[in-house]
Amino acid sequence: MLNIPKTTLFLIQSLDGKISTGDVDSLDVDKDFSRITGVKEGLYQYYKLEKKTDIVSLNSGRVMEKVGANLKNTSDVKKTIVRFVVIDNKPHLDKEGSEYFSKKAKIFFLVTTNKNHPAFLLLDKYPNIKILFYKNKIDFIDMFKRLKKEFGIKRITIQTGGTLNAEFLRLGLIDRVSIVIAPALIGGSNTQSLIGGKSLHTQEDLKKIRPLKLISNKTLKNSYISLTYKVINN
Repeated sequence: MLNIPKTTLFLIQSLDGKISTGDVDSLDVDKDFSRITGVKEGLYQYYKLEKKTDIVSLNSGRVMEKVGANLKNTSDVKKTIVRFVVIDNKPHLDKEGSEYFSKKAKIFFLVTTNKNHPAFLLLDKYPNIKILFYKNKIDFIDMFKRLKKEFGIKRITIQTGGTLNAEFLRLGLIDRVSIVIAPALIGGSNTQSLIGGKSLHTQEDLKKIRPLKLISNKTLKNSYISLTYKVINN
């Protein structure tokens, strides 16, 4: 058994499993669901549940860019108890976005392979920035081990995109899945789903499929559903 924090994948999706409203970054569930009649009325329940998730939140720089982290006003940011872990190589977070998380988070963990990431420029100013640097490719098993061993993190809520979700799942790094299903059908073969990544091709690949055990099934208001599963990692 891996000595890593307990992890929960927590996201909102449509009934057909889409975690975005389209295949371009300008389309986003957080912004767009609030505009759709029949969906917007019950959306508040997702954010209410989100407030009850772990105080350590793992996300990607791309997702943070999509939700406008680089455009936040850094002069008036309230510090929270949340520790943010952001995986960002490109980078998607610019200096302003990195500073926003530095001010907002109790600890801002940046995981990157980019030695020129803007967050490096903020290290002297913000001692709460912790950078986990990998030279070529991020070793996600090592990353989770370090977060537990070096920083004492015991639980993490994962809210990344479909590609990273798939990689975590294949590596056996997701313990639970907590999903809020919105009453909508989105469609689109290129629109991100909860688990993306490469498709399976062979009978041998079937061992990568992770069975689930239902823990709770709650019918919410306005035709929303909340499902929680335990992931069976063999």
